[in-house]
Amino acid sequence: MQIRITRVFLALPRAQKRLVALAADIAICLVTVAIAYFLRLNSWIFPQGWQWLSYAAAIVIAIPLFITFGLYRAIFRYAGWGALMAVVRACAVFGIAYMLVFAVIGVPNVPRTIGLIQPVLLFLGVGASRAMARYWLGEGFTALFHVGPHRRVLIYGAGSAGRQLAAALANSDEMHVLGFVDDDPTLNGSVLNGLKIYPSNNVSHLIETLFVDDILLALPSASRRRRTEIVTAIRSTRATIRTLPGLIDLAQGKVTVNDLRELDIEDLLGRDPVEPDKLLLGRNITDKTVLVTGAGGSIGGELCRQILILRPKTLLLLEKSEYSLYAIHQELEIFLADHDVEEYQPRIIPLLASVQDERRSREIFRAWKPDTIYHAAAYKHVPLVEHNPSEGIRNNVFGTFAIARIAQEAGVTNFVLISTDKAVRPSNVMGTTKRLAELVLQAIAAENPATVFSMVRFGNVLGSSGSVVPLFRKQIKAGGPVTITHKDVTRYFMSIPEAAQLVIQAGAMAQGGEVFVLDMGDPVRIADLAQQMIELSGLSVKDAENPDGDIEIHVVGLRPGEKLYEELLIGNAPETTAHPRILKANEEMRPLAQITQDLADFEAAISNNDQQAIRNLLTSVVPDFTPQSDLVDWVYLEQNGLSEAE
Repeated sequence: MQIRITRVFLALPRAQKRLVALAADIAICLVTVAIAYFLRLNSWIFPQGWQWLSYAAAIVIAIPLFITFGLYRAIFRYAGWGALMAVVRACAVFGIAYMLVFAVIGVPNVPRTIGLIQPVLLFLGVGASRAMARYWLGEGFTALFHVGPHRRVLIYGAGSAGRQLAAALANSDEMHVLGFVDDDPTLNGSVLNGLKIYPSNNVSHLIETLFVDDILLALPSASRRRRTEIVTAIRSTRATIRTLPGLIDLAQGKVTVNDLRELDIEDLLGRDPVEPDKLLLGRNITDKTVLVTGAGGSIGGELCRQILILRPKTLLLLEKSEYSLYAIHQELEIFLADHDVEEYQPRIIPLLASVQDERRSREIFRAWKPDTIYHAAAYKHVPLVEHNPSEGIRNNVFGTFAIARIAQEAGVTNFVLISTDKAVRPSNVMGTTKRLAELVLQAIAAENPATVFSMVRFGNVLGSSGSVVPLFRKQIKAGGPVTITHKDVTRYFMSIPEAAQLVIQAGAMAQGGEVFVLDMGDPVRIADLAQQMIELSGLSVKDAENPDGDIEIHVVGLRPGEKLYEELLIGNAPETTAHPRILKANEEMRPLAQITQDLADFEAAISNNDQQAIRNLLTSVVPDFTPQSDLVDWVYLEQNGLSEAE
C-alpha cells in the first residue's frame, strides 16, 4: 500500500505536488499554534475571540514567506543542504514577524509566550516534514522496500573525486553507497559525510560481507600499476569494477554519475604515459602540410587526431576505403568545430587514393607539396595476408616503394613509415612484407639524403581493427567461448594515443634511415588477457577447477604464419635516444640497386602467380623469414585442387 501511494504521488503533476505541500504547511501552522497553547496552558483549548488571530496570523505570515523563499520550488526527494537553509531563512523571518505581533506588541487573551514557542515549533515541523518527504520519496524508502534496482556500491578512494561521486550518488535511484575504501591507514574507521571509510588491505572480504555489487574507482591520479594491483585484489569477486576518468577530464572539479564507466582492459594494459616533448611533437607538423596514408585505419586515424592538435597548415587524408575516409574526415571536422579558434583554421582534405596508384599520388603531391608524410597504409591482418600474399606484397612493399620515390622526387622533408614487431625474424608473409618495406626505405634513404626517411616499429595497439581485445569483448558479450590460438602466446601492447605520439616524436628525431623501436614494456600472455577480460566483466572462467563458471576459454591452434612470441629488435645492441621510450635499432640493409632488382623479380613472380617463386624470393631477400606453414594462398590452393588442411 505504501509503495503504491508513493508511486501515485510521484506520478502527480508538479502543480498538484506543490498544492499538497502547501496544504501540509497550512496544517503544520495550525497544529503548531495548538501545541504552543498546550505547552503554555498545560491543556488543550478551543480558541476563543482574539485567539483565532494567532491561528490566522500563522498562515497569513508563513505561506507568503515560504513561497518567496522558494520552499515549493525544491524537489523534496532531492532536497539537500540548500533546501534546508531556505527553510531556516523563511522560518527565521516568520519568527521575527510572529514574535513582534504576539510577544512584543501583544494581543488580548493570547499569552505572549505563544509568540516565542510557536515559531520554534513551526521550524521543527516544517523541517521534519521535508526530511520525511525526502526519505519517503527518495532513496531511503525505496531501498527499504526494494523500489527500483538499487545496486550496493563501495567507492574506492575517499579523496576529492570520491566525495564528489558520493554526493552525486546520494540521490541515485540505481546505486546505494555503503561507504568508502581508502589506502590511507589514518582514515580507517573514520566517517565521511555519514559513510564509513574501510581499510583496503582486505577489500575482497569486505565485498563478500557487505554484498557489494559494484566497486567504483575514484582514483583519477592513481598510476596504472596501482589500478592493476587494486583490480587484481577485486577480480576474483563478483563485483563489477567501474572507474572515473583521469585528472584532465576532472579538471573542472565536477564528478557526475555519467562519468562512471566500466573498467576496461585498456586501463590495465597501458602504461603511465611519459610527458611528450612538445618541441619534438610540433617540429615536423606545426604550420606544415602533412599527409597521412591509411588515414582511416586505427593508427592512421589516431595520427590524424594528434596531428590536428599540433596545428598543421593542411592535413591530407589519403585512404582507399571510402567509408573509412568519410568517417575520419567527419570526426576531424567535428573536432575543429568544437575547438573553433579564428587564427587556427587548417584545411582537412579527404583524398580517395591507393598508395599503389603512382599517377594519382603524383597529382596529389604536385597539388599540395606535402612537407611531412606518415605512411600508415598497409595490410596488417596476418592470416588474411598469408592467404593473399601477392596483394600483401603489392600494397605493403610496392606501395611503400612508390610513395617513397614520389615523396623523394617531390622534395618531401620527412617520411615516416609505420612498421611492426612482426617484421623482426618474421614467421609470416605480413611481417616479411613490412621488413621488406623497411629495407626499401633504408635503401632509398642511403641514396637520397634530401628526404629524411625513418621507420618506427612497435607491437599491437589496444582496440585496433584486428586486435584480440575487441574480439574477446564481442565473444564475452555473446556468452563465450573466448578463443585463443595457444595458451603460451604472448604479445606486446600499447595504447593507440601513446603509439601515435611516440611515432611523431621518433620521426622528429630522425636524421635519415633510422629504424626506431618503441619501448612496449613487458609482453602480455594472451590467455591471461582473456581471463582478465572475463573477470572484469563480472564473470568467471569455466574450467576444470571451476565447472560452474560462466565463460569457457577454448584453444583453437595457431593460425597460418602466427608465432608464439613477437620481438622488437633483430640485433642485440639497440641505441638509446633522447626519449626514454624510443630506441634505435641497428639493422642490416641492402643497396638500392639490389632492392630494385628484388622488386622486379617479385613483380615477375606475381604476374605469373608463381607462389613458390614468391615464397623463395621472400626467404632470399629476408633471410630471417622462417615460414611457419606451407603455401596457403587461396588461388594457388584452388588451382592445384588442394585444401588448406592438405
